[in-house]
Amino acid sequence: MADVETFEFVVVGAGIAGLRAAIELARAGRVLVVTKEALGESNTSYAQGGIAVAMSGPEDVALHLEDTVAAGDGLVNREAARVLVEEGPLRVQELLQWDTHFDRENGELMLTREGAHSRNRILHAHGDATGAEIGRALLAHAQAEKNIVLREWTSTIALRVDGDAVVGVDLLDRAGRVTEARARGVLLASGGAGQVYSDTTNPAVATGDGIAMAAYAGAEIEDMEFYQFHPTALSLPGVQRFLLSEALRGEGAYLRNAAGERFMERYHPLLELAPRDVVARAITREGMGPEGEPRTVFLDMRHVTGMDLAVRFPGISAFLADHGLRLERDLIPVRPAAHYLMGGVRTDVDGGTSLKRLYAAGEVACTEVHGANRLASNSLLEGLVFGARAARAMREEPELMGAGLGEAKLGRRPAFAKADLQQMMWQKAGLLRDAEGLREAEAFLAREEAGEAELRRDALELGHLHAVAKLIVRSALAREESRGAHFRNDFPQRDDARYGKHSVVVLAARADAPSAPE
Repeated sequence: MADVETFEFVVVGAGIAGLRAAIELARAGRVLVVTKEALGESNTSYAQGGIAVAMSGPEDVALHLEDTVAAGDGLVNREAARVLVEEGPLRVQELLQWDTHFDRENGELMLTREGAHSRNRILHAHGDATGAEIGRALLAHAQAEKNIVLREWTSTIALRVDGDAVVGVDLLDRAGRVTEARARGVLLASGGAGQVYSDTTNPAVATGDGIAMAAYAGAEIEDMEFYQFHPTALSLPGVQRFLLSEALRGEGAYLRNAAGERFMERYHPLLELAPRDVVARAITREGMGPEGEPRTVFLDMRHVTGMDLAVRFPGISAFLADHGLRLERDLIPVRPAAHYLMGGVRTDVDGGTSLKRLYAAGEVACTEVHGANRLASNSLLEGLVFGARAARAMREEPELMGAGLGEAKLGRRPAFAKADLQQMMWQKAGLLRDAEGLREAEAFLAREEAGEAELRRDALELGHLHAVAKLIVRSALAREESRGAHFRNDFPQRDDARYGKHSVVVLAARADAPSAPE
């Protein structure tokens, strides 16, 4: 029998969505926030470029809405997008009041532009460390709240479900102890799942935990075929796929192929500032020779003048310097990498899911605000806006009275290694897809072993990646068209008549799946 703790609310994840929600929830009772590594280690802290927000008044808000809808390639929920752009300025004003240090020039907030934005509206901090600065400010504010309990190095094993309601979570600490945390509301704010692919800009913690646990509990999962691949990750042999922010192109960087030619004019009128899916596919195609042999594509800032690039992009410049490269001197080799999941746990605009008492916000959630392709730098804003909204809705949940312990389902143990899964997904369900490759991936993912998933963090994460991979492949097979971040070589055209709608999957835990320990 595991130890049982009781809180008013449990928040899984300590990135921007989780911390903003916890601050709101603390007004209504005791909040447990769990994160599986040290506080501050999340996708939020790796967000370089900035946060998109319309701070210039109603016209800017209206344009931000239209830019968001246009980038989403026909699948943006306009009401969700309206909430995002209208409430965004209020949430960013809060950040300023909480001592978030955005970059300024002569006392005024500095604004830059990124792909598919119609005007400069991207705030940044410390040049290229925006997410880290926002996370720092939110964490400091949360640590000052007496009702917030922050618990690091704690993995979430599973959701506990009583009937059609989530009544808590099972937790695994660093020493291997299992605890049940009961609450009247649970918020998933566990981030994305970039580790499902071999090439990703995401940190090691991004293993799709919240999506998988919600899926095992029977929640509706939406739009999993739409995985955004960032066009420009550093491409050096043996070096991690380090993100080279879209803000580089916002400040004038060109893309050049192996022959030294700019090529984006062949793909989109916005050139290097086209939507990310367009740029990523263009780089992929330019990186393939006539016989399919790899060719290097480069990011070029050598022509940019009037700006100290090492000051504007200190983090990127320092990382490149470690590998003998300088933005102002060198062509920087780049290739796409898995970056952001538009799909996730299906929610309404208040973070509510198809299960009672379960909420989701941030990258783990699908509010339909991004549609088929997220507009650059809308992700940090999404975490702020919908984290706060979910918390307000959770505060209305009735107290948990006399509920049973519920049941927590775990998936079966995959019969393959993590690296094999990642490589299969990159090759068969990555940037360019077709039915043959997706069916190969489906067959590979069907390999499972009998027996319980082991209660170790690495084993749990592999199980979660397995669930996420199955959801991606199933959804990608079903959508026989190309739209936004989902491109099918065998169905290269967009088909609104058949597929102008969202995809929803329910991957309920099987009756024979083992329960988490009591």
